[in-house]
Amino acid sequence: MDDRIQAASAPVDYSEAGIFRLGLKISHLRLILAIEDHGQISAAADSLSISQPAASRMLGEIESILKAPLCARIARGVELTQYGKALARRARTIFLELRETAREINELKTGSGGSVSLGSVTGPALNLAVPAIRQVSTAYPGIEINIQIENSTVLVRELLAARHDFVIGRIPDDINPRLFNLVEIGAEDVCLIVREGHPLLDKDVIVPGDLPGYDWVFQPQGTLLRRAVEDSFLSAGVPLPSTIINTSSIILTISIVCNTNAVAPVARDVANLISGNGSQAGQIRVLPTTFDIQIRPYSLITAKGRALPPSAKLLYDLILKQSTA
Repeated sequence: MDDRIQAASAPVDYSEAGIFRLGLKISHLRLILAIEDHGQISAAADSLSISQPAASRMLGEIESILKAPLCARIARGVELTQYGKALARRARTIFLELRETAREINELKTGSGGSVSLGSVTGPALNLAVPAIRQVSTAYPGIEINIQIENSTVLVRELLAARHDFVIGRIPDDINPRLFNLVEIGAEDVCLIVREGHPLLDKDVIVPGDLPGYDWVFQPQGTLLRRAVEDSFLSAGVPLPSTIINTSSIILTISIVCNTNAVAPVARDVANLISGNGSQAGQIRVLPTTFDIQIRPYSLITAKGRALPPSAKLLYDLILKQSTA
């Protein structure tokens, strides 16, 4: 698309009033964000429930309005140019402000105490977020709290997309850490779980060489916990497991472990919560291993330049206080 548009010789009014007067629309901004998120015009069109030709026409409209190329073709699809990235960055801010406006108006109309959207990896969700949420809900019953439990890769992208106020997790290696503010609040102890009666439980202690012969339940490829476990295999000179089931769902992980001879890495807080609770899921056991699975400490993460609303700041501060107690 770079070959279709050249920078105009006449100056363009890039003020807010100027670009909207020229015809830039909210639907244009949604398209740019969808292209940035999906890396393909067809996938972006699907996410917006429009046809690919309609998305391509809309992209042409935006480029004509701004008189700058916004996308460049690459082998896997398209990527935003520096102009497209600048527009996408501002578009996210615009949609964030619109979301916060809707939130504030709703709170004023209903008289509620506000709402918070939080994302967290599993371990700190149990030992930090839940106690803080209990305190907030007791002291301020009007606050609505939304929490997503996922891996850090998903959570940080959701934070960038302004779908969360803050998250508890780690910055993935492929995302620019300068986009965030971080406060390190703790380490997550990882253990390996199996079902009651698993053959490995006959051993007094488990070494890396005992593990590759079994099926494994892993988080998706590229997640930090997955890489930490794989690194422990490689550093021990042990081949990686050949049969792997990928899922980010802790419920599905526990179900597979309970019903097969699969091994799964989970946060120890999760294993302690589930084991011995009397249900089928409680029939999991932690393997006694000779090695540690090292994973980076987790942090409270906010997006730079984005202030927390009062209700989110309240929960953030309680989680921070909980982490230092």
